[in-house]
Amino acid sequence: MHSWSKLLTFDYYEPFLANLIRIAVILVLAYLANALVNRLVRAVYKYSVRMMERAGGGPSFEFELEKRARTVTGVVRGSLAVLIWTIALIMVLKEMRFDIAPLLAGAGVVGVAVGFGAQSLIKDVLNGLFMLMENQLRVNDVAVINGKGGLVEEINLRTTILRSEDGAVHIFPNGSITGISNLTREFSYYVFTTSVGYREDTDHVIGVLKSIGTELMAEEPYKSIILAPLEVMGVDQLGDAAVTIKSRFKTVAMQQWTVGREMNRRIKIKFQEADIEIPFPSQTIQLAAAFPEQLREDLKKLVREVLAEPSGVHPTDSKEPLQ
Repeated sequence: MHSWSKLLTFDYYEPFLANLIRIAVILVLAYLANALVNRLVRAVYKYSVRMMERAGGGPSFEFELEKRARTVTGVVRGSLAVLIWTIALIMVLKEMRFDIAPLLAGAGVVGVAVGFGAQSLIKDVLNGLFMLMENQLRVNDVAVINGKGGLVEEINLRTTILRSEDGAVHIFPNGSITGISNLTREFSYYVFTTSVGYREDTDHVIGVLKSIGTELMAEEPYKSIILAPLEVMGVDQLGDAAVTIKSRFKTVAMQQWTVGREMNRRIKIKFQEADIEIPFPSQTIQLAAAFPEQLREDLKKLVREVLAEPSGVHPTDSKEPLQ
């Protein structure tokens, strides 16, 4: 009877209530600390962007620093969040009367064992740190990683996430990355080739290309994203049916395709106006010499009549017999 009466007293539940209150306080403080870290990281990011704008250096320089700031602050935010909630979990276990000393010791032993068995994980993290420190890749870069191209959406300590043009998401463990081609670091080039017929004057074609580039640089929005005049590198190849001229534009990072598409459109228009031949694949059919002379002449005449007839009229419908 005495034990039942003790269960009804407040003193019996007071330690449990105190523990629950402390656990709630720990969780609230962890949440507030995480929110504070997020606000501080955002404030540092905005301050960095403002300093970039004041320092000047051009849109390309500001864009590069902004991408690096966004990448580093994202990794710092995620790492601090893991640290805060890990400490909160240990404190909660202690308030729940768990003996955390053996737990921490066991975690140390398990960590050593996992370290031997998870060398690839350690390699991923180390490679991720080196990528960040060496500024190899940033969020919003367009890159080719291990042969896969796309926009960098996330860079974490263990993985890098790439989204390709068709929307597919490619996830690369940082330790497995063997090659990175960053297409948008500091500036970009749009390299293109122009094919013309052998009868065309290449010096005249180069002059037309340069005039198109000059017009493009004088107009918005291309004026602000082109960093240098069109560079015509000259005749690059003498092909089977065309002469190939190679050129390139230096642009703000990630804007090379915008400039390139407009350049191609204007080349098509200007070449038609200047009567410059843009060759296309064709075939020449020759009749074998083994055919009798009369048969070859009849075939040639038939082909001429077919080509001369209006669409939808067959040469056999003509009243005039074939000779």
